[in-house]
Amino acid sequence: MRRLLSLLIAVVLLSSHDMYLKLDSYFLDADRPATIKLFNGTIENSENSIDRNRMIDVSLVGNGERIHPDTTQWSERENMTLLSFNTGAPATWVAGVSTKSRDFAMDAGAFNDYLEHGGILDVLSWRKENNALDQDAVERYSKHVKTIFQVGDKKTKDWQTELGYPIEFIPLVNPYDLHPGDIFRVKLLWQGEPLGHQLVSVDSRNAHDHADSHTHAEGGDHNHASTEGEGHQHTANLVRTNAEGELILPMANEGVWYLHTIHLAESSEPGLTHESNWATLTFEIGHSHGEGTHIHGEGDEHSHSHGEEAGVPSYFFWGGSLVLLAGLFFFFNRKS
Repeated sequence: MRRLLSLLIAVVLLSSHDMYLKLDSYFLDADRPATIKLFNGTIENSENSIDRNRMIDVSLVGNGERIHPDTTQWSERENMTLLSFNTGAPATWVAGVSTKSRDFAMDAGAFNDYLEHGGILDVLSWRKENNALDQDAVERYSKHVKTIFQVGDKKTKDWQTELGYPIEFIPLVNPYDLHPGDIFRVKLLWQGEPLGHQLVSVDSRNAHDHADSHTHAEGGDHNHASTEGEGHQHTANLVRTNAEGELILPMANEGVWYLHTIHLAESSEPGLTHESNWATLTFEIGHSHGEGTHIHGEGDEHSHSHGEEAGVPSYFFWGGSLVLLAGLFFFFNRKS
């Protein structure tokens, strides 16, 4: 039974632990209704919505002004949490959400699986080298997510705004000045200071054919960590920040790009073994339809959805997981 519970914990952990802010298109018209989606699951599939009382900060930044949307602007649909807003004046906008911390207990096996699939390989290596793979964990975690999008044609410097989150990606160039083949430079901050030698997952979803693409940082170490996508096995590329906390990333293709990292450290607080802070950043490298860049608001129809809502519905995944767990339950009961 203990093994069965461990497997159930691992299923929950590995299916719904990332958080991202997303848009159907990151190029919007000015002064139009628009929606930002908060996904809690994978970049492709949100497994559950987020309560407003979990959000410490919600910010929209454009033209030098930081706005805190009202809680009434949030709603839920199909396991997604949606922020409705008006795009306002043309600018390069930033949106961010920071959540309260929560505690989560894991047995040693589930914790090791989480480290491997979450790209926290340095901690996993330490546990292997110090014969600590059998140690259970109680982790306190919080999540801090950002997205950058372009409203109208006016480029502004809001993309470089620091929101003051515990861990945060800060671009060093405006992603909306970039095209496929250009270099994107970004700095990772921890408590306001550059975080060097930190592993970061970098990936993209191609805007045209919905294929997944990968990149390698210049001069950085890289590994590969596998994560389960919607009905297919997906391999995300891990790169490491340099000593100054920077990543230098070639933008190999147009489409939506997303960065993800987890800063995990041991905790001395009674009842805890670790504390983690999660950060993600999403943006889009622009693409053209004919001669012009595709720009639309919430009400416009788009002939392709960038694959964001495609794939196997979540109820198939959970149904299959329950069947698997039931089979394991009867198997272990017969053995005992």
